[in-house]
Amino acid sequence: MTQPNATRLLLVGQPGSEFRLAAEMARDAGAHVDMADAPAQALALLRSDGAMMVMIDVGLDAAGFLAQLRAERFTLPVIACGINASADQAVSAIRAGARDYVPLPPERSLIAAAIASIAPTASSVILGEDPALARAVSFGLSMATARVPVLLCGERSTGKELLARHIHDASGCSGRFEIVECAGASPEVIASELFGHEAGAFPGAVARRIGRLEKAHKGTLLLRNVDLLPPTIQADLAHALRSGVIRRMNGTASIALDARLMVSATTSLADRVAAGTFRADLVSHLELVQLCLPPLRERGQDILCLALRQIEDAARAEQRPAPALSEEAAAALLDYDWPGNVRELQDVMHRAVLLARGNAIEPSDLVLTDGRQLAPAAPRMELGLPKVESLVGRTVEEVERELILQTLEHCHGNRTSASSILGISVRTMRNKLKSFIEAGIAVSPAA
Repeated sequence: MTQPNATRLLLVGQPGSEFRLAAEMARDAGAHVDMADAPAQALALLRSDGAMMVMIDVGLDAAGFLAQLRAERFTLPVIACGINASADQAVSAIRAGARDYVPLPPERSLIAAAIASIAPTASSVILGEDPALARAVSFGLSMATARVPVLLCGERSTGKELLARHIHDASGCSGRFEIVECAGASPEVIASELFGHEAGAFPGAVARRIGRLEKAHKGTLLLRNVDLLPPTIQADLAHALRSGVIRRMNGTASIALDARLMVSATTSLADRVAAGTFRADLVSHLELVQLCLPPLRERGQDILCLALRQIEDAARAEQRPAPALSEEAAAALLDYDWPGNVRELQDVMHRAVLLARGNAIEPSDLVLTDGRQLAPAAPRMELGLPKVESLVGRTVEEVERELILQTLEHCHGNRTSASSILGISVRTMRNKLKSFIEAGIAVSPAA
């Protein structure tokens, strides 16, 4: 049975046993599969229902199909496939923009790997007992059935999307979980992804396309890296949130906005507003519920909990026994700074499973992508907080100010991390820092 948030795969090719086999394999791997006989039918399905990935037969006009996707501003991976296709056909499809080529009849492992590369996380369970993480998860779940926007902030790969899915799953809503990526996309592409368009909206718009806000009917849309949202789209989104309606590009019909909006950011929206690159009115809509996720380096024993889970997952994927984690290797994991957070930990542990030669992972098995071993984190600056005796005679306001400023310095100016450590909201942190600056007190620049 296909899961509600399963990978949506579109298979394009003439009906035949090989394509039916590929579809069955994809369904066995947990994907929702739609099938189209020709590129024109596939484009019609993409405009109305969308997909997360396309597999197309190189015997069809794969190059023309890829060109039309670009013209209509679709941004999704396409994998070429073929039955006894020549090397020239495969190379031609790759040059036209296909991500990869898979021969048919298909191998189950290749189909599963292709789906896994873009599949949403199978489980939205969040591992760890860190207090700051637990606070964010608890607050988020308490708002699961509300329809207000949610802002998830934190460094890259700290679990923002996972928490968004967790909240969506707990909401009981019947609609889809959709994602729009803001990083690296042009304003025009984001506008089409978000709002959709009518025929004639731009030169390549030959037919109506339903946007993801509309597809997320009675569901959730996650706007990833909203801090990089172009200014023109910020204005359109602020208007949609204020009015409760959206319009497709080049359209006149008002469509009720009934998707729950979640956004993620890796930098402070308040700092973006101060820099003049983000609209204050949009922030006011987005920050009613704000969930700050701590970086992995601040989560202590959670590192080992996640490492053990990844060892099991990697061993299962590689079809080999799961090695234990030696005490020395565990100490090395705790001593590393994890700039890439959870994603980096997953990759390190996968490599460790492949490198381990005995029954346990040793420190020598813990390497970076280029084979270098994990280096211990540089000694972290102590907060240098005053002893209790030195606080006598000072006001609470003075002590609070020193605590905030030293914590901020400890976090190298990262407002989100400092707020998480102090147990206050980013908005409270922003207001405090504003009052310090107005009083002529030096504040660490934003990270």
